[in-house]
Amino acid sequence: MRDSEATTDERPDRRGRRSAAAVGVIALVAMLAGSVASCGNPSLPFAGGGETAASNACPRPQSVTGSEFNAQEAGLRQLRRAAFRGDFFAQLELGTRYAALRATDKNIEDPIESAVWTGLALANDEGFAPINRVDRGGFGGWRPVSRYDDCRAWERHVAYQRLDGQLSRMTMEEQAEVRNRMIYVLSTQDADGFRTLARLHDALYGPFGEPSDNREAREALGRNPSGQPDRRRGGYPSAIGLFPRNDVDAYLYNYLAVQTGDVGAYVLLKDFERSTPARSRYGAFVEAKARQWVPPYEFYPNEAPDSGVPFSDESRPRGDAYEYALGRVTELPFVHVGRALRYLGVTETVAEQASDLSARQIQTLEAMLGHNMESRLSAIEMVRAIQLAAVNGSSEAQLVLAVMYSEGIGVPPDYARAFHWYDQADKQGSPEAKFAMSTYFALGVAGVADQDKAQAVALRIDSALAGFGPSASRLQAVLAQVSRSQRR
Repeated sequence: MRDSEATTDERPDRRGRRSAAAVGVIALVAMLAGSVASCGNPSLPFAGGGETAASNACPRPQSVTGSEFNAQEAGLRQLRRAAFRGDFFAQLELGTRYAALRATDKNIEDPIESAVWTGLALANDEGFAPINRVDRGGFGGWRPVSRYDDCRAWERHVAYQRLDGQLSRMTMEEQAEVRNRMIYVLSTQDADGFRTLARLHDALYGPFGEPSDNREAREALGRNPSGQPDRRRGGYPSAIGLFPRNDVDAYLYNYLAVQTGDVGAYVLLKDFERSTPARSRYGAFVEAKARQWVPPYEFYPNEAPDSGVPFSDESRPRGDAYEYALGRVTELPFVHVGRALRYLGVTETVAEQASDLSARQIQTLEAMLGHNMESRLSAIEMVRAIQLAAVNGSSEAQLVLAVMYSEGIGVPPDYARAFHWYDQADKQGSPEAKFAMSTYFALGVAGVADQDKAQAVALRIDSALAGFGPSASRLQAVLAQVSRSQRR
């Protein structure tokens, strides 16, 4: 009887234990399901489409959201302004807009432009720098972690897929255009941009400068979590091949970052030199190459799709040197700006001073540059007018721009870029440009134009024969100098 009573008394306890165990199992399943449903599980293969994509994506800041149907051009300019300053979400949004994933963006569809901004988003450390370093453990971890890390990883996963698809459908020339535009944008971002370019060319980093063990980097390279090649993972060959890896270019961009005066860049350069035995031997070669380096473009290519919305250059001067040079633009006789405007078809006559320009003419220039129409000619717009005329073939504007780079007026001093524009004007037969180039060769500018007195004489003869007065008198002095050196 006691045994039967005891057995009867124990049954509720067993049922309770079984119920508790069932509840525990249910809770465990629920937690696992929650882990799988979130984008935080590092072992979760990303799924695409519909609500899953929407739930994994990061919430966009207010500055890059909202309807642009009736204000598309204004919206793009706002996005470009933020993207040129390194805003990760603005770059992602531009990549999406130019990919024309929405019906309202079909008129601005441009695969090259979309690839440029998608690539810049992938190279942006705002997209992969960790916010929370807590170890998640074997099942995704139960400790609090930053969902911001997770949604950014999802955004980069989608961006890699899109970029790889776009590049795979492009010719080699189109891929080079994407690469050159990315190099230009990053070159306008001072030391940070040059450091990013160095990582893009450094084989010790991921395909877009992220850490080599980054999950999206491994996925792009077709590697498993341990970093070993995995045949089941196809990777993104077109995306990872956009920037060829080589130590010389990686060293070059680290060196250019140091030239901006950034202390952190100097430390990184020394770390780069010590990272492998061979790298320290490139110093002298890279220094000479850096003196000749110029960005792929004078300003962002002034093109537009059929919509007529221009690809505006929203870079702005950075640092004291840029601000000081831009402040000196008033030293440039305004007639040179006036001649550039006439060449561009903005005016019919040459304006001698800014007050000679009407509001409509200034607005025309601003529209050509993709700037807001404020009817007020700014210093940067004066510089852009000469640059735009030079790029479009005006030998006079090319000569003026070369002088601006030589003297640091409107733009920081840059002898490599000055020599480039003297050379462009010389190719069009400018006698003044020939004379200026002869001075480069007569004096010698290290890394740009080594001293070559014979070349200096030849250029000054050509300049004199073309009718440039000062070269005739200077020619005799150069010839006498060459004769003395030969007698020795």
